[in-house]
Parts: sequence; C-alpha cells; structure tokens
Amino acid sequence: MRKSYKRVPIIRRSKAMWMSPHVWKPRLVFWCGALAIGLISVGFAEAADIAQHWFKTLTNGSAWRTWLPLLITPLGFMACSWVALSWFPNSGGSGIPQAIAARHLHDHEDRFLLLSIRTAIGKIVLTLVGLFSGASIGREGPTVQIGASIMMQSARFGGMEQARGLILAGSAAGIAAAFNTPLAGVVFAIEEMGRAYAARTNGLVLSAVILAGLASLGLVGNYNYFGLTTVTASTGKDWVLVIACGVIGGAFGAAFSALALELGRRVRRRVQKAPLRNAVVFAGICGLLVAIIGIASGGSTFGAGYDQARSAVEGGALPPLYFFGKFLAGLLSMISGIPGGIFAPSLSVGAGLGSTIGLVLGTSASLAAVLGMAGYFAGVVQAPMTAFVIILEMTGNHNNVIPLMCASMLGYGTARLISNEPLYHALSRDYVADVLRQRRAREKNMLS
Repeated sequence: MRKSYKRVPIIRRSKAMWMSPHVWKPRLVFWCGALAIGLISVGFAEAADIAQHWFKTLTNGSAWRTWLPLLITPLGFMACSWVALSWFPNSGGSGIPQAIAARHLHDHEDRFLLLSIRTAIGKIVLTLVGLFSGASIGREGPTVQIGASIMMQSARFGGMEQARGLILAGSAAGIAAAFNTPLAGVVFAIEEMGRAYAARTNGLVLSAVILAGLASLGLVGNYNYFGLTTVTASTGKDWVLVIACGVIGGAFGAAFSALALELGRRVRRRVQKAPLRNAVVFAGICGLLVAIIGIASGGSTFGAGYDQARSAVEGGALPPLYFFGKFLAGLLSMISGIPGGIFAPSLSVGAGLGSTIGLVLGTSASLAAVLGMAGYFAGVVQAPMTAFVIILEMTGNHNNVIPLMCASMLGYGTARLISNEPLYHALSRDYVADVLRQRRAREKNMLS
C-alpha cells in the first residue's frame, strides 16, 4: 500500500516541489525575458545612434545636402505612419501609454493587442526609420513598450498569471536598461506605471531591473547617460535659478502636454473618414514642418537631442531659442502618430530652456541645464519623483539632490495648476477605449 502524501517527510516534499518543472519553468522564462530586455535595449540604443548618424551624414557636407530633409523627413514620416497603421497597429507614439493601458485591461487577448512581439518588432524598426528621417523622437519610451511586450510573451510561454505585475516589471526593466538608471526604473514603475502599485510586485520589478541591468552592464559597462557633473547650487543666485527653472520649466512642460493632448484629439476626429490616407498625409505635413524647423535651426532640432543636452550639461551654452525649436519639433513628431518617444527630446528641451534661463540670470550653464531638465520633464509627465531620480542618476552628481527635488516639485506643482491631466495616463485612456471598441465589434460579428 502506497504511503499517504501527507506522511512523506517535509524535506522530501520540498525537494520534489523545487525540482518540479512547474516551479522552475516560470522562473527561468522570467529571468530569460528580463535578460532579453537588457540585451535588446542595448542593441536598440546602438542602432538608434547609427540611424541618427546616417541622417546627419546624409544631410551634411555640401550646401545642397542641407535641403535634403525637405524630402527625406516628410517621406520618412509618411512611410512610418503607413506601415504602423497597416502592419503594426498600436505601435505608434511613445509606447508608455500602451503599457499603462494594458495594465488596466482584464482580458489577455485585449492586452496582447497592445503588447506583443509583433508590436515590439514594429516599434523598434519604425522608431529607427523615424530617427533616420530626422524625427524629434527618442528610443526610451518605445523601450518600455518593448520590455512590457517581452514580459507578456514570457507570461504566455511560462504559464505565469501575474500579468499586471509582469507588465510593470518589463516597463521598469526597459527604463533601467535604456538609461542605465536602475533606481529610476523602480521609481518609474511605482509612480508613473502603477499608480495603484501592489507590494507583491516588488520582487518581480526588482528582479527584472537587476537582470536587465546586468545584461546592459555586461555589454556596455557602467556609465552615466550625461556624464559626470560636479557643479551644485551654492549661492543665492543659484537658488533663484532653481525656482526659475522649476516654475518656467513646469509651465512649458504643461503647455507641451496640453497641446499634445488637444491637437492629438483633433487630429483623430479629422482623420476618421479615411483613417489611413488622412493619417499618412497629416504625418507627411508634420514631417515637412519638422524639416523646415530643423533647417532653420542649423540641424540642431533633428533627432533625439542627446548631443545638445549633453553639451549643455557639460557647461556648453546652447542657442537661446534652441529650446523653442526643439519644443515645436518634438510636438509635431508626437502628434504625427509615428512610433517614437518623448523622453530624450523632453530632456533636450529642458536643457535648452535651462541654458537660456541661466544665460539671463548669469549662473552656471551646467547647473541651469540640469535644473531645466528636471523642471520641464516633471511638467510634461507630472511625475516629480521619476524626474529627479532619473536626472540624478544620469548626471551622477549626488550633491544636487535637494536642488533637483525642488526644481522637480516646482515643475510638477506649476504643471498641475495649468493642466491636471497627466500626459501618459490621458493617452492610455484612449488606447483602452480603442481596444474595448474593437472587442465589442468582434463580439458583434460573432453574434451576427
């Protein structure tokens, strides 16, 4: 007669449980997914740099080449828009709203409309095409959607049920690997992605961030996104700069957010009659305007704006109106609907704005750029903790903790006075509505 399972010694039962593939398979799949996010993020970053370098090489070198963006940029925008709408639905825009929307959906099939490997592939390819076309977009927001998509696929393959927690973990890992800012990845998951953050997801988020970070470190080593800065607020004039960057940056950030939402909604209403044709034509118009702004600025507003932001952080003065041209180029790139994020362009706008404020006040250009980034970015996304932590880790100057906190909180507070609708969450509601509308249409077709 077989012994009762309950009478098997505890040690033997524990050993049997830990040796079970049902226990190890989900863990191995999760770990592989997190490592894949780190590896893909590094490859994506390298490819993005190459795409921007190719655009710069193509449009520089002779007088006639400087006019090439008038052709390349609108055609690139139109191609990205057409391919995204035809082949990779829900790959447009930043990618962060899609990840937030997926967390609010309850049906797995609905989530996979927003987060899938096919969508992730489209996001990577089309973001690179956009950067090659001179679009003012970044790769960091797309990396969030890519990370969340990889984790959703891992959940399906590994039989894991914590879909919301895995989306959160994949998003945090994406931010951590994109900027080499592990702490910012965790803070982003708590503040921006998961307003209703559950403590039980702590392990998932931390594990994903650690593994993605290790993969990134193994390939490119440890680095600061904007290098190391040493300057800090030490005089009364510097603290006036903190207040000015926070308030003015927050106001401009709120203006960007409000304009992006309002213009985006108007565009969606206008293109409804012939969605594909009208959306592609509108993207081309946006691309043409981005090209004109880029040529007028001497090419400085094309691309993510990393070089300009880093130059400002290192103490180089940017042209006084650079921030305004970059603001317009980023806004046009966003409302065009092509895949691409706003993280890097927003940091570049903030650095330019801070540089201009510092020039007016006669303070350190480096400190002004860093504080401008904090105030403006906090105003755009209305996530002050994420803003100051991510910029702190990017610059590596821990003497700036309090000034960055102040600028971020002032930027956030000013933005809330102007617009109380956080950008990413407002956009996520549109994605939720679209997915639910598609589900009702499918159900109606099945019944008819």
